[in-house]
Amino acid sequence: MKKLIILAVGLCIAGAVQAQSPIRLGVKAGLNLPDIIKGDGNNDFDTKLNPGFNAGITLDINLIKGLAFTPELLYATKGYKATAPFGEFTQTTHFIDLPLLASLNLGGSKLNLVVGPQVSFLLSTKNKYDTGFGTAEQEIIEDKSDRFKKSLVGGLIGFRYDVTDKVDIHGRYALDFQKNNEDGSKETPEYRNQVFSVGLGIKF
Repeated sequence: MKKLIILAVGLCIAGAVQAQSPIRLGVKAGLNLPDIIKGDGNNDFDTKLNPGFNAGITLDINLIKGLAFTPELLYATKGYKATAPFGEFTQTTHFIDLPLLASLNLGGSKLNLVVGPQVSFLLSTKNKYDTGFGTAEQEIIEDKSDRFKKSLVGGLIGFRYDVTDKVDIHGRYALDFQKNNEDGSKETPEYRNQVFSVGLGIKF
């Protein structure tokens, strides 16, 4: 299902560019500052940010003056860090994010509000434990594991500032509405991803 959705988005982008309609293709990249919101499972630990990145392609589809549909297809890293009794634990998760956003221009200025749902597809999880004397790492490929949900639905809100008609800077907050699993443990705690991000976009 994940591959079919990604393929469908790719075909839509290709068709939009070929049609020469009022649709603009773009690319974007940025810094992710992810952490988690813990659920009701075994979660007696404190967490902090695990900086990562996002990068991908965007569309800007003008609907009416001041309002556009701006879907994106992004590769993104998320996760968290936690202090353990004898070191630091870091979990980094790799996702394909599909934000389906509305972009609302604010008062004819260069500032735009962006908001909408987001579907995230989990690709892999990397756990790292650093004791200060050595490290242990584990990588979980999600096509071969049932430890975490493969897809999550969430929402996103943020602002975009159009520096020019081709270049923008933006800041956002994204939150999963679903937990990563329904039965938390020390190995797979219940949580929801939350990500603050800033980035740069370029339109063609």
